[in-house]
Amino acid sequence: MNGYIAQGIGFVAVAFFILSYQMKSNRLLFLFQLIGCSIFAIQFGVLGAYTGALSLFINILRNILLLKVNVWTWVKSKKIMIGILALLAAFTIWTWDGWISLLPFASVGVTTVGYWTDNAQKIRLSQLIGSPCTLFYDVLIHSWGGMLSESITLVSIIISIIRFGWKNLNDDRFKSTADSAA
Repeated sequence: MNGYIAQGIGFVAVAFFILSYQMKSNRLLFLFQLIGCSIFAIQFGVLGAYTGALSLFINILRNILLLKVNVWTWVKSKKIMIGILALLAAFTIWTWDGWISLLPFASVGVTTVGYWTDNAQKIRLSQLIGSPCTLFYDVLIHSWGGMLSESITLVSIIISIIRFGWKNLNDDRFKSTADSAA
């Protein structure tokens, strides 16, 4: 596949990640990230970055489950979170490509734990930890869209913290369970 087409796929995903942190509810944040992850998983596969691609499929699974948390109450179980982390570890081992494989593992692992809290403040904090891991991975695999996306994501997280207020992000109105009608 043409290198520019492969890079273009990543830029389409960038738009969804830019918008995700400007969503007021966690539910919409998860939806926009699900779409962005799907597009980036395709790009990473095209680039031969299989650990990154499969870790993005874990993100997709996680976000689908979290979108349905109001319908499937069993999703809130820590056993489900541990199962997702175990699947992430198995995929990382299966696609092991040296220490570089630890970057998507760390990013998806920390954000999964953060997302399970259903706390907007902790979700953003987990992304502030996970995003630099993904950014470094993107640099190493030469994903231009990924580099741009993670850079913008970091700025977008900071903007959302300023916009909503760090302390306000603990408010119940930011919980995904509070917007079950959405």
